[in-house]
Amino acid sequence: MKNIILIAPPASGKGTQSAMISSYYNMPHISAGDLLREAAKKDEFIRTELAKGHLIDPRLTINLIKHRVLLDDCKDGYILDGFPRTVEQAKLYDELLEELQIPFGKIIVLELTKEEALKRTLDRQMCPECNKIYNKTFIKQKPTNEGICDTCNVKLIQREDDNEISFAKRYRTFENETLPLIEYYRENHDLHFITSIDSDLTFSQVKEILEKDYDYSKTAK
Repeated sequence: MKNIILIAPPASGKGTQSAMISSYYNMPHISAGDLLREAAKKDEFIRTELAKGHLIDPRLTINLIKHRVLLDDCKDGYILDGFPRTVEQAKLYDELLEELQIPFGKIIVLELTKEEALKRTLDRQMCPECNKIYNKTFIKQKPTNEGICDTCNVKLIQREDDNEISFAKRYRTFENETLPLIEYYRENHDLHFITSIDSDLTFSQVKEILEKDYDYSKTAK
């Protein structure tokens, strides 16, 4: 089993790379946020905490991840997105892997300057119908007709949190919590750093890292 953790600042294309890896190598993409949102449908406490914007106890999140990685589709590996974000969470994840006797895998860090991350955030648009994300920064991510979804033919919108104030808050969280996480992993594991530019170019570098010492092509579609 080979697992992948992606660590990145806001607007660095982590979600895009996760989706590309998942599709190309036929590996499940496990989003901690998605797991919590799904759990919230059945759990009033989680639903209330998410609605209030409160941080969820990492022990609850790690329990959701534990049940997810034990499913059959994860037996050959998975991509973990959105967890761990802090050193505390990383230690819980280490304990989980030890408990389940799962090898650690690879850590890929996407690098992006704060200025470029802000520009991407402000240039991001989404379709209110299908939730497809567009971005005016990249030619390949621009809609065919400016401001209109290619699929639904409706006017694109900007997410409420895609503004300078919200971005500044998210980036401070990244600096205060995630950068120490990178240093924690640097002491215990090999980290692979990639400058996030064009999504296809970034993915080609991701493939080089993944296939250096393991034949992921066995699982590729």
